Amino acid sequence: MARVLSAAQARIARVRSQRLAGPPGADAHDVVHGLLAVPAQDTRASRLAVRPRCRGTGIDAVAVVRACNQERSLVRTWLLRGTLHMAAAEDVRWLVALLGPVFAAGGGPRRLRLGLDEDTLARGLVALREILAAEGPLTRATLVEAIAIKGVVVAPRSQAPAHLVGYAAKRGLLCRGPDLEHDEPTYVLLDDWVDRPGRSAPELTLEREPEVALAELARRYLRAHAPAGDADFAAWSALPLHQAKRGFRHLAAAGELDTVDAAGSPAAVLTRNSEPPPDPDEPTGASHLRLLGHFDPYLLGYRNRDLVLSPRFAKRIQAGGGIIHPAILLDGHVVGTWHQQRDRGLLTVVAEPFNREGLTSTILPALEAEAADVGRFLGTDATLTVTVNPGQVG
Repeated sequence: MARVLSAAQARIARVRSQRLAGPPGADAHDVVHGLLAVPAQDTRASRLAVRPRCRGTGIDAVAVVRACNQERSLVRTWLLRGTLHMAAAEDVRWLVALLGPVFAAGGGPRRLRLGLDEDTLARGLVALREILAAEGPLTRATLVEAIAIKGVVVAPRSQAPAHLVGYAAKRGLLCRGPDLEHDEPTYVLLDDWVDRPGRSAPELTLEREPEVALAELARRYLRAHAPAGDADFAAWSALPLHQAKRGFRHLAAAGELDTVDAAGSPAAVLTRNSEPPPDPDEPTGASHLRLLGHFDPYLLGYRNRDLVLSPRFAKRIQAGGGIIHPAILLDGHVVGTWHQQRDRGLLTVVAEPFNREGLTSTILPALEAEAADVGRFLGTDATLTVTVNPGQVG
């Protein structure tokens, strides 16, 4: 019989899987490796996702920049859902090998409308390889100018350059390189940037055997998101549901999967993480209150957010356009939003609880501590302001 988790227990279990509670990550690489991939379309938000998972360790935004730009322990390229993500260097090649062909095959009609037919794409890949091998890292604008000299002309003010670069990344040709001033991205050859001549046998197996890689993707997903179902796995990865189910079946056949009832829905956990359900009545205090940034993985890892976010307030987190706003998380439940305000170099963290119950004497000190830690992470002092919009109060 499957273990039964209440909604509160399932939320706390997910918080622990996400390393938002419990032992903090040792460094930026440790956090990202544990999550497998962090959304990186917003560069600053991707760095901020590390903060609540490294709290108390002294890791700051500068350390994340260094891991991406100098140490190369973290690499940014197009992975889950065909979008830009930050992943540990040792995971990039097998992830691109598994996911790249799936998402490169999509978007054909859109590319054609942008003038990127198969011939242009093929010539573009050749030109990009030659140019980056000789001159990389380069910005996208410089790449467009350079490939035009080689006869591959794309409209510089259209979306064609972005689609060409994304396609090349999904084909395993290039990835993001070091950022320039103001986080302007550059691009490099993946083989040059992720130079791992001594790769282990398991890494090579993952690159060469898709079913082994699919099982590893499912395993790593559950490690960071359990309890979760195969439909959640499909939504997170954007793989077809039948493929997501197959990934779970591989784990079940190997005896790695346990089934649980998570707030009335069937879900899975890894057997080695099959610990007794957390007690929702256990005092949690400030250690379980976190400020999550834009596009935080906690809010992008499931088919829907109903377990952690009341549908009544869903549009406060995602009003439309694919933007996921920052969230105040209390024991795994989203209880408000927040944003940053800067004035003459001073940082104010503005917290906006969804209802008056969010303004308790217990939560305010935790919010103040989190606001101060946001400032520490960003290298500045920060103060907290709590506001309540009367038209949006529950």
